[in-house]
Amino acid sequence: MQPSYRSKYNTHVIRIIVILVVLAIAGIGVRAMMIPESFGRYGHYRGEAVVDEMNREIRNGTNASCLPCHPYIKEMHFSGIHKTVSCEFCHGPVAAHIQDGKVIDKLPKKQGEAIKTLCLRCHNQIIRARPRESIKMVEMPKHLEDKKVGIDHTCDQCHNVHAPLMWVKQAKAMMGVVEEEAKQ
Repeated sequence: MQPSYRSKYNTHVIRIIVILVVLAIAGIGVRAMMIPESFGRYGHYRGEAVVDEMNREIRNGTNASCLPCHPYIKEMHFSGIHKTVSCEFCHGPVAAHIQDGKVIDKLPKKQGEAIKTLCLRCHNQIIRARPRESIKMVEMPKHLEDKKVGIDHTCDQCHNVHAPLMWVKQAKAMMGVVEEEAKQ
């Protein structure tokens, strides 16, 4: 028969269990003190978050907030292929321009290389997640070479930024160029 080596003193196990129970009770107590009273009222988040969001200062508007003061852009914008693009996407938040119905500052107007950078945010060949049918992709500087213009040209030298094909179509009409799709 083999001798039993089992210890009769298991206080170390009892100490570990007591420490774990005390930590669990302390954790539950701290959690109860830290969770806001409104937590879970409307779902798994703080109920006052809804009120906080409602009271947040409005920074962005819609095209409807821009076009009453800029009617000359309205017709051009809504007849162009950029009609679904918000004014703020290119010009920044309306709150930086208008406050309490008064102009407080001018919004930035991109020019030079900045306009090319802005246009390539959407029209860059590298962005492969966008389907070709919805957004015409441009491969710079190949696009400029294909059109036989200077490599240093910017997008707004040939395209109106609010209605990109307007100037292109006008130039083609003046030159008597007939589109392939129009021939068929």
